[in-house]
Parts: sequence; C-alpha cells; structure tokens
Amino acid sequence: MADFRQQQHQQRPGGQGFASTLPGKGPSTSQVLAVVTLLSVGGSLLFLSGLTLVGTLIGLALTTPVFVIFSPVLVPTALVIGLGVLGFLASGALGVTALSSLSWMANYLHSSIRGPLTQTMDQAKRKAEETAGKVGQKGRETAQTVQGKATEAAKGGPGPEVSRT
Repeated sequence: MADFRQQQHQQRPGGQGFASTLPGKGPSTSQVLAVVTLLSVGGSLLFLSGLTLVGTLIGLALTTPVFVIFSPVLVPTALVIGLGVLGFLASGALGVTALSSLSWMANYLHSSIRGPLTQTMDQAKRKAEETAGKVGQKGRETAQTVQGKATEAAKGGPGPEVSRT
C-alpha cells in the first residue's frame, strides 16, 4: 500500500493530487456563480416537485372513495362528454377539409378554363414583340451604316473601316 502511494506521488509532480490535473489554478468566479445558481434553482425545483407529488397523493387518497361511490354516474358522464368533444373536433376537421377541397377545385377549374392556353398565348405575343423590336432596331442600325457608307462614297473619299464583330 505504501508503494502505491509513493508511485502516485512520483507520477504527479508537486504532490497536489487532483488539482494538478486541472489547467490553471481553479474554477473562475463566473463558473462558481453558475454552479451556485444552478444548485439553488435545481434544489428549489426538486423541493417543489416533491411537494406536488405529496399533494397529489393526498388528494388521490381523499377522492378515491368519492370516485368509487359516484362511478356509476361519473363513467357515463365522462363518456358522453368525451364523445361530444370528439364529435365537435371531427366535424371541424371534416369542414376544413371540405372547404379546402372546394377551394382547390375552384382554382383548378379557373386555371384550366383560362390558364395554360392564355398564358402560352401571352408569352408567345411578348416573345414576338421582343423579336420584332430587336429586328427593327437592327434594321435601323444597318440602314444608318449603309447610308453613312453611301455618303462617304459620294464624297469620293474612302469610307471608315468597319470592324466586324
């Protein structure tokens, strides 16, 4: 046993034990405050949960005879209330489903009557207008270039060299 202690003492320089394995001198002030705060909050919550458990057990012990005596009335009442709530929830869910289905169908019919053909025709018109505009602009530029060359040729001088791109 003494040999084991001597080996441990030799392995850890300074003989400080566990503190020598930690980096630095020790925990910072913020770490200490965090641990103290967490312990106090955790302890308080643990106390409150125990208090709640004891209160629940006492309440259940006091009300169990009442439930046993009135069970012929309470069980059917609970079933009726439960089925009523379930009916209202099912009715609401089916109503929302029906409204969303009708809305989807109306949108589908509206888009099929007016949608794809009209959209493709509008797109084709826009594309044709853009192409016609580009062709017209290119034609005007070409006409100006030809007119400029004709004017230069009429004057008798060499025309400006045109770079082809």
